[in-house]
Amino acid sequence: MTDLPTHTDRKLGLVIDLDTCVGCHACVVACKGWNTENYGAPLGDADAYGADPVGAFLNRVHTFEIQPDDAPAQIVHFPKSCLHCDDAPCVTVCPTGASYKRSEDGIVLVNESTCIGCGLCAWACPYGAREQDPVEKVMKKCTLCVDRIYNEALPEIDRTPACVRTCPAGARHFGDLSDPESDVSQLVEERGGFDLMPEQGTRPVNKYLPPRPRDEIDVLAPFLAPVDDGPKGFLGWLDRTLDRIG
Repeated sequence: MTDLPTHTDRKLGLVIDLDTCVGCHACVVACKGWNTENYGAPLGDADAYGADPVGAFLNRVHTFEIQPDDAPAQIVHFPKSCLHCDDAPCVTVCPTGASYKRSEDGIVLVNESTCIGCGLCAWACPYGAREQDPVEKVMKKCTLCVDRIYNEALPEIDRTPACVRTCPAGARHFGDLSDPESDVSQLVEERGGFDLMPEQGTRPVNKYLPPRPRDEIDVLAPFLAPVDDGPKGFLGWLDRTLDRIG
């Protein structure tokens, strides 16, 4: 079994704005592309266009319809990957020590050379953030693109996780959540950022910013074209034709 560090110098993680995410899956594609070619590569992807495709993804986007009290229903896109928890059960359950949390930055990683693919970490993770690569037969997870964020050969603007760099809506933010003056900590403070499933006691580093309530009346409604509720298809054509004849 692996012990967790009693202290980490930093807590690098993500802050995800559920109010801004548009569910485009650009982060999913960028994550897949980067992790198939760099650290921990390859990321399994077999028979992608065949009858039985298999593959591993480290980042996913789920979409839900929610019904707030006294407010219209709204769609929320919910990205999810490893949350790099302070009390990560995936680490302490690992029988070979392959899963570990770094003391210098709090990132949770997997040493694939010692991973035996037993899957205990996947069972222990309450967020479903661990996957066994169907080709490599070892456990894979989000690394916060550790090979990007410390890579001095990259321009400074690119030293951020691939999912953050590619998000077209600016819904993903990266930084040190142990520093109360950091941009990500300020976002969490200002917007009421929250932990995912805090009752699990894992103390996730990653935070989510809640969606803002939507007004029941769209302020742009007077400027939009009216909705055509008339008949469609053949009946619609017949109706318009008879109107012209009349």
